[in-house]
Amino acid sequence: MSKIDIPHYHETIHWLLQSQTPSIRYLTMTRVLGMAEDDAEVSSTRQSIPISPPVEGILAAQHPEGYWERAKNIYSPKYRSSHWSMLLLVELGLEVRNPQLQRGAEFILQVIEKNPPHYLTRREIGLGCFWGNWLRYQLYCGRGAEPLVQEVIDFVCEDIQRGGQCRYNWNLPCAWGVARGLYGLALIPENQRSASVRKALDMGIRFFLEEYDLVKANFPPRNRKHPLWNKLSFPLYYQADRLFVLRILKELKALEHPKAQEALTWLSSKQTKAGIWRGGSTFKSSRPFLAGTDGVERWITLHALEVLL
Repeated sequence: MSKIDIPHYHETIHWLLQSQTPSIRYLTMTRVLGMAEDDAEVSSTRQSIPISPPVEGILAAQHPEGYWERAKNIYSPKYRSSHWSMLLLVELGLEVRNPQLQRGAEFILQVIEKNPPHYLTRREIGLGCFWGNWLRYQLYCGRGAEPLVQEVIDFVCEDIQRGGQCRYNWNLPCAWGVARGLYGLALIPENQRSASVRKALDMGIRFFLEEYDLVKANFPPRNRKHPLWNKLSFPLYYQADRLFVLRILKELKALEHPKAQEALTWLSSKQTKAGIWRGGSTFKSSRPFLAGTDGVERWITLHALEVLL
């Protein structure tokens, strides 16, 4: 789809660039408008991300050792602990060289190295959504050569090949698990993807576009019933919705598939007469990270344009 096919395109872009949130302006310039990282305006905007809401607040809550909330538990409390904070900082476009981001990645890496869960080392069913997210921020931080990261890559590949089978979904395939696994693997450069990674990516894409139907969201029990599939939300943590899956498919260059095109048509239909996409922040009571920013609808509109263009 080209910009001329999107109603109110120029007005919508102007609205995004008027955001008081530097992350939104930066990502609009780079992911929607295709501006280069070394462009003066892009560079200036990105430099302001760490000192502006909501990133400033997240970084301020980090302990000097590199963790959030509790040193001994990177997962709890939701959605404020280390794991979730790192996931958000990546979504918010914090520069990879930021020392606090790197400190967080290193702390979490060491925690898992010291006490890896048995199901990871045994390659058994277990929380593929967690490991896909974990892989996302570790790869974002440039830690792909770490032995543990390589081990997690293997685990995520096997998890996707099992369809994200999860004990929290009655040991059935889990769409959230597959989506989050793809989210992690997508950051492996194409020329560095092993045969097992390529196979997992292909199976994950087929999971959403052939084995099941992304528009109908006819996934196994728990995911199928979940109301998130009928909404547009940001941020999502271990969950997924249609827009999130489309964002991953865009990264994986899989949007030419006929079923992906049907999902893009669905997304286009959600644009309002004002030229934006509306939605919500489902988990804001647990993590009111948008406080002090100008709302979630700009985020959802940014992601919709990122996918459609």
